[in-house]
Amino acid sequence: MRYGFRFILVLAFSLVVIASPAIAQGTIVRVGHFPNITHVQALVARAFERQGRNWFRDRLGQDVKIEWYTYNAGPSAMEAIFANSLDLTYVGPNPALNAYARSRGDEVRVIAGAVNGGSALVVRPDADLTKPADFRGKRIATPQFGNTQDVAARAWLVAGGLRITQTGGDAQVLPTSNPDQLSLFQNKQLDAVWTVEPWVSRLESEAGGKILVEEKDAITTVLVSSASFLSKNRDLVRNFVAAHRELTEWIKQNPEEAQRLAREELQTSFRVDMAPELVARAWSRMNITSDVKRDAFQAFMTSAQKVGFMRGAPDLSRLVETP
Repeated sequence: MRYGFRFILVLAFSLVVIASPAIAQGTIVRVGHFPNITHVQALVARAFERQGRNWFRDRLGQDVKIEWYTYNAGPSAMEAIFANSLDLTYVGPNPALNAYARSRGDEVRVIAGAVNGGSALVVRPDADLTKPADFRGKRIATPQFGNTQDVAARAWLVAGGLRITQTGGDAQVLPTSNPDQLSLFQNKQLDAVWTVEPWVSRLESEAGGKILVEEKDAITTVLVSSASFLSKNRDLVRNFVAAHRELTEWIKQNPEEAQRLAREELQTSFRVDMAPELVARAWSRMNITSDVKRDAFQAFMTSAQKVGFMRGAPDLSRLVETP
C-alpha cells in the first residue's frame, strides 16, 4: 500500500498545480500523462528535461513552455480537459472516446497514437481462473472506473455470459489505483487485475501472477487535444505532434536508452524503482507507434455500449484529426 500513499500525494500535488496555472511570458502548453511505461513518450521527454534537453520546447520555440501533469487513469485526465486545465494529454482510447461522446464531439480530438499493446488480465496462480465463467463471485481490479482496461474487463466478462453492472453483478470489478493493485493482489484480496505495463510485469515477477488475456494489438495510449486548443493553436499542435512522432521514432531506435530514461523518471518523480529486467519485459509487450486510425475506435465504442458506459452510437467522423 505504500506506493498507493505516495501516488495519492503526487496526484494531489498535480491537482493543486492545475488549480493555479503558472503565469509566464510566452505560450504554456499543459500536457497530461500517467506514471506508466505505456506513456513512455512523456516519461522520456521529462527525463530529457532533467538533463537540460527540452525535446518539445526545442522544436516548438523557446517562447513555449511545457507543463506536465500526472493522473492515475484516463477519466481524471478527461475531466481536466473539460475543466480547461489541460491542453493535451496521453490517455487511453476509451476515456477519449467517452469524453468525445459525452461532449457530442465538441471537446476532444485524438491527434496521434502512442502505444499499442502492453495491457493484460493477470490472475492469481492459485485461483484456477481460465475463462469468464470462472470469475463468478471473484474480484477483478482495474485502474479506474470507465478507463480502457475497466471497460475491457467488463466487456470480456459480459461476453463470457456473466451479468456485470457498474456497481456489482456476478463478479466484482473494483477500480483500484495501479500501485495499490500489487499489494492487494499479493495479499489475496484480489483474484485478478486487468491493467497496463509496467504493472502487468510487476504482478508477474513480484506476485507470481499469470497472464490469462493479453491485448497485444489493441490501442493502449493515444495523444489527445482539447478541441478548442487545437482550433486556436493549430500550428502549435501540428508542431507538437511532429515532435511527438520524432520522439517516438527516437525511442524505437534507442530502446535501451529510452528504457533507462523511463526508469529514471519513474524513480525521480514517483519514487517507483523498477529493475532493468522488469522494464525490458514490459517493453517486449508494447508496440510504440504514433499512428492511429479512426476505425480502431469502433471496437471500443461497441464494448463501451455493451457495458453501459455509452448510449447510442456517436458519429466518430471528428474524433481523429491530424493537425
